[in-house]
Amino acid sequence: MTRFLLRRLGGALFVLLALSVVVYAAFYVAPGNVAQIACGPRCSPAQVAQVSDQLRLGDPLYVQYAHFLQGIFVGHDYSTGTGILHCQAPCLGRSYQDDQQVTQMILTKLPATASLAIGAFVLWILLGVGTGLLSVWRRGRATERILTGLTLAGMATPVFVVGLLLIIVFCSALQLLPFPDYVPLTENPEQWAWNLLLPWVSLALVSAAPYARMTRSSMLETLAEDHVRTFRAYGVSERGLVGRHALRGALGPVIALGALDIGSMFGGAVLTESLFNIPGVGRELVDAVKNVDLPVVVGLVLVTGFFVVLANAVADILQAMADRRVVLS
Repeated sequence: MTRFLLRRLGGALFVLLALSVVVYAAFYVAPGNVAQIACGPRCSPAQVAQVSDQLRLGDPLYVQYAHFLQGIFVGHDYSTGTGILHCQAPCLGRSYQDDQQVTQMILTKLPATASLAIGAFVLWILLGVGTGLLSVWRRGRATERILTGLTLAGMATPVFVVGLLLIIVFCSALQLLPFPDYVPLTENPEQWAWNLLLPWVSLALVSAAPYARMTRSSMLETLAEDHVRTFRAYGVSERGLVGRHALRGALGPVIALGALDIGSMFGGAVLTESLFNIPGVGRELVDAVKNVDLPVVVGLVLVTGFFVVLANAVADILQAMADRRVVLS
């Protein structure tokens, strides 16, 4: 197990380093005048040259990338023309638009995205795995066909359509819930939950569909294995086979898919945050792209990659705990 964990940790660090190289090359080495973007369209050539010197764009590319990594691990100093500003590690740069540290901007937006991601994740896991389990237990009956149809409908429906329908029905027509307006958990936990209920349900209804199909297919595959047929021949009940053996066999793929989804969600659910007025990192990314704010875009992409890699590493550990054969792979 120790060797397995070290291998996974080494692989995760390598992926993060490779991601930083790709992201830096895509946004800073690609054709385009970074100094002009940072300064703005109304800057004179002399002002653009001054910004280029402040950003050290005249240095060789490997030196620029080394300064980029240095900012992440030990911090970075920025020249303002009249003084020096220090950006503490992990430093992802300073915003061209607001002149704020990107790390602080992300940390400010991250709690809202985390609230959305964790609540929706719990709901769609329960709904998806429960639907898959029920369809296997009632296989060959009308219940299975109905659940399969609902699953396909959920996979085909965009999340903004589901969200709009929920707002129209529960906020406008029935007036059972307030129109979503994000409230931080530390200010009012009750209002925090009520205002996030519709976003959670919207994401859960759409995201649970792949889990239901994967759970169903994995459980049916497990039920067809030789050892399960042996248990059935010895008189083990169908409910026991489905709940004890088939469900455990389906956990591996569900954990792997869940790691990808929750990692991506921490990077920002752009449509959901925009629709329900949630001030998370997804909306921040949209604004940064509109304003061509490269440090913010780069920082958000790196943070998204970090959460995806972290979630996959945790998923590997959970799979190894559930199935010892994973450790030997």
